[in-house]
Amino acid sequence: MNTETEPVTPDPDDFYSAAQRRLQKELQTDRLANAVVQAIVRDELLPEMIGFVSSRDYFFLSSVDAEGMPTVSYKGGKTGVAHVVNPKKIVFPSFNGNGMYFSMGNISEAGKVGMLFIDMCTPLRVRVQGQAKLSQNEAYMKLFPGAEFVVEVDVTRAFFNCARYIHKHERVEETSKYVPDDKGDAPFPAWKRIDMLQDHLHPDDIGKANAAGGTITEDQYNQKVMDGTS
Repeated sequence: MNTETEPVTPDPDDFYSAAQRRLQKELQTDRLANAVVQAIVRDELLPEMIGFVSSRDYFFLSSVDAEGMPTVSYKGGKTGVAHVVNPKKIVFPSFNGNGMYFSMGNISEAGKVGMLFIDMCTPLRVRVQGQAKLSQNEAYMKLFPGAEFVVEVDVTRAFFNCARYIHKHERVEETSKYVPDDKGDAPFPAWKRIDMLQDHLHPDDIGKANAAGGTITEDQYNQKVMDGTS
């Protein structure tokens, strides 16, 4: 017996908030807003969305803390950095960063995320909303060598988004050199060479600045950032 279910279109009244509804009414777009939901929004990834998400090597992640304070971050990796397990689940890695765990802390606390996948060359974009949790599921961890843990996202909403305001870009470089390789290894980042941070680094990183070229000042690091060489 086939137990698969068809993608579901949410009720517009469940999809939109009261504030969004007020603006739609005021600006006379409520009927259009309803039609847009019916036309493009589903409760899972459609096949063409899966193909697009799987072809991306970066995306933008939004999250909120328990008080509703939002943040957004860029997540990059190899192609398929967001791995589609099935139409209702996406997993992605959390690689070594600056130790703030801003987005990851939000996910562990509130669990609500938005994901924006963009092709800046075509252009094209897909938006995904879901409920997320931190995980060290062995099977998923093996997909992302070098990850500290992964994020499992249960998809609740997914839709293609109009691309008309995306400014076309041209890709000039392949995967960042800082993305962990198949063994999980990556170059020592420039920001960890800043002199004032040396006594505060993770124990595994203390002393590595010398082997990477020595310490640098904040101004030197900022110049690297501005030059695009960090």
